[in-house]
Amino acid sequence: MENMMYTLQDYMLHTENTLYIIMGMSLIGMVWFWFFLTGNQEDE
Repeated sequence: MENMMYTLQDYMLHTENTLYIIMGMSLIGMVWFWFFLTGNQEDE
């Protein structure tokens, strides 16, 4: 159990890092989904 969090600062830093990773992945996913929805309109 070397990953124990002993202070509130450790917990907040870990939570903040996790949220940044989730937000980055969701942003990339939204951009990919937007291109997926609008990319097949080259026939017009």
